[in-house]
Amino acid sequence: MKLSLTDEIRLAQARAMTRREFFTRSSALSLGAVALSQFGGSPLHAAGPNPLATRVPRRPARAKSVIYLHMSGAPPSLDLFDYKPELQRLHMQPCPDSLLKGQRFAFIKGIPKMLGSPYKFRKEGRAGGWFSEQIPHLAGIADEITVIPSMWTDQFNHAPAELFLYTGNMRAGNASMGSWITYGLGTENQDLPGFVVLLSGGTDPTGGKSLWGSGFLPGVYQGTQCRTTGEPILFANNPPGMSRESRRRTLDALRDLNEAEAKLYRDPETITRIEQYELAYRMQVSVPDVFDIGREPEAIRALYGAKPGEGSFANNCLLARRLVERGVRYVQLFDWGWDIHGTGPGDDLMEQFPKKCRDVDRAAAGLIKDLKQRGLLDETLVVWGGEFGRTPMNEARGGSSFLGRDHHPHCFTVWMAGGGIRGGHVHGATDEFGYQIVEDKVTIRDLQTTILHQLGFDAHSFSFPYQGLDQKLIGATGEGQVVKGILA
Repeated sequence: MKLSLTDEIRLAQARAMTRREFFTRSSALSLGAVALSQFGGSPLHAAGPNPLATRVPRRPARAKSVIYLHMSGAPPSLDLFDYKPELQRLHMQPCPDSLLKGQRFAFIKGIPKMLGSPYKFRKEGRAGGWFSEQIPHLAGIADEITVIPSMWTDQFNHAPAELFLYTGNMRAGNASMGSWITYGLGTENQDLPGFVVLLSGGTDPTGGKSLWGSGFLPGVYQGTQCRTTGEPILFANNPPGMSRESRRRTLDALRDLNEAEAKLYRDPETITRIEQYELAYRMQVSVPDVFDIGREPEAIRALYGAKPGEGSFANNCLLARRLVERGVRYVQLFDWGWDIHGTGPGDDLMEQFPKKCRDVDRAAAGLIKDLKQRGLLDETLVVWGGEFGRTPMNEARGGSSFLGRDHHPHCFTVWMAGGGIRGGHVHGATDEFGYQIVEDKVTIRDLQTTILHQLGFDAHSFSFPYQGLDQKLIGATGEGQVVKGILA
């Protein structure tokens, strides 16, 4: 039967239609339709908090924002918070067979030697927790933090461990913790992103930009990476010859086109595009003010060790306070350089490790002090840590004479402060070598569950439908318990 010209055109269109187009055009229950029904055609945060957040059940919250300080590369707990006199006694003696049997290491070969810390420790605070001489400023805030030396993960390579910590999955593609939190809470400031990422140490974390990606959540919830020197967000400012008024006219035209496309194709990413253009326009005014730490009194900059014009961890800590003070929900700091293997002076315990401690010690302690004196600590949850631990044995890769430790997933240290967390507390313990947990094991799922709990979410019901499953930050297996022992 010969088809009419109209039927031939319709058949060609049907053959050319992608699977995504079919579902977004034909299904009234598509994600695009749901998003459009929620947004009502208006900017995402125009009326304050995210409209989608009203559909997320919440409990009473102790915190309203999070600052997560990640030491990318995994700092050695045994040289910071977990002092072991027995390890000192066995320094440079062959490792007992009991510690090697059935174990996998990233780089250690043969029978390694035990490695006692080359640094002195002292007890501090009400709990009498151990603090290395390399972190005197953190020792000075011992009564403000809970130290957890009994953290545990099942990943011992950097990228999978970081992905597991921040997305709940060791493979890329899932939504990051910051994206989950901004999806649930929205932002209190329509002129700033709800989720901001700041980097120091000279490079991205090993897990890459997936650590702040939105995964299966709408793209509007991904983290916004900002620079602390030069232009905070590349290409956000108007190019030469374009005024703010002409930029506004351009965006109005783009908005009309995008809204027409959104009504036709119901693609949620079109909604994201509209919002991101508008947010970028608003940030042209708001971001330069927020990122100008020169506006801070000299005494405050000295508290952090911050200096204008530097891309340092100290500057990022000060910026983190300025951001949460203005309503940003989640600020993620990544500081690279903690991969202390001991293959040379750039990654050893005697040269690189003290440098990293100096980079972080004053700034992190200054952040806690500054938040407290401004009345922000009670509502801001601060988390510090790496992606896994380090061995009590010297790595000595390739016969290296430099001191360093290999990757170790079975125990590591995280500390937390503010946002309803107990101060002056040590939760959990490791064995005499700092090799295995002997008291109050805390898993990555437990940490994720506790962070969400402090923000008012039940991690077991806080979900997003995707590929036929109710996706969760903590995964689908039901793992993860609130660590009640660290709560105030």
